[in-house]
Amino acid sequence: MSKPTNYDATMEFCNAKEVDVPAIIRSVNIALTEKGYAATNQITGYLISGDPSYITSHNDARNLIQKVERDDIVEVLVRYYLEHACD
Repeated sequence: MSKPTNYDATMEFCNAKEVDVPAIIRSVNIALTEKGYAATNQITGYLISGDPSYITSHNDARNLIQKVERDDIVEVLVRYYLEHACD
């Protein structure tokens, strides 16, 4: 007989397809800036709405950013902010 599972324990799932979120954010930022967009505003709009039209297709930025879940991007951004701005 198998041991009962502890349903109160926290489980961590790993993505089968690992992606470099900071590199994708940098690439998207560069593409948006090259096209003359306010990158912060465009990325924020995308993260809030999920609408990929906020991201230019220039340099394949739109396809790149869609390879990452929006909540993963937010997590990376918050982690970076907390590590660098809250000294």
